[in-house]
Amino acid sequence: MDLRAYLEILRRRGWIIILTALVAAVLAFGISLVQTKTYRATVRISAVPARPDWGLGNSAKDLLRNFVNNLNTHDMANRVISVAQLDMNSYDLLSKLTISAEPDNFMIRIDAKDQDPEIAKEIALTMAQEFETDRRQYYETQDKSNRIEVKVVDSVVDAPLYKPKPVTNGLAGFVLGGLIGALIVLALEWMSADILATPETVARTLGLPVLGTIPAAAKRAAQRKQGN
Repeated sequence: MDLRAYLEILRRRGWIIILTALVAAVLAFGISLVQTKTYRATVRISAVPARPDWGLGNSAKDLLRNFVNNLNTHDMANRVISVAQLDMNSYDLLSKLTISAEPDNFMIRIDAKDQDPEIAKEIALTMAQEFETDRRQYYETQDKSNRIEVKVVDSVVDAPLYKPKPVTNGLAGFVLGGLIGALIVLALEWMSADILATPETVARTLGLPVLGTIPAAAKRAAQRKQGN
């Protein structure tokens, strides 16, 4: 099929793609508007070796996974609830948290999500500060050259909107709707592939010249006479 054939398909059925894309975009945008807003606060904890030693650096990277596991516990969650005076249990708090290690940066990332941005910030920052306090107390008993210095990177925490994002979802819906519309057009073309609808199609399919055609108006008149 050459380029002209594709352009002809778009001319005849392109409206299907556009309509499907617009409907999907409006639906995605509308659904996003009625969804409950969720905010996410992020706090990073630095865990840097006290001296630039290759072995100590690798040990620090390995310890990050252990630190993440220690943070993801009900004991730590209950401490955060007690200090921040939060009205929830440890299961609720842990369900709001995502804690991950960033070994290349010697960082631990704490993400807290909640419908209230202030609560999200309080959870993330309180957990980071409690963990920092624990590590400092522990490393005070260790030789200074072997310590891993743990500290909160920044005490100023924002909690931007995490979801929904109507504009982003609307654009995604538009793209997805366009793809669905294109599939519908392909399906319609496939189903009509065996129909010889134009003189050009007849000539190309049969390999014979078309000597004449019956005008649509004459065809309808003949059908009416047959009906009478």
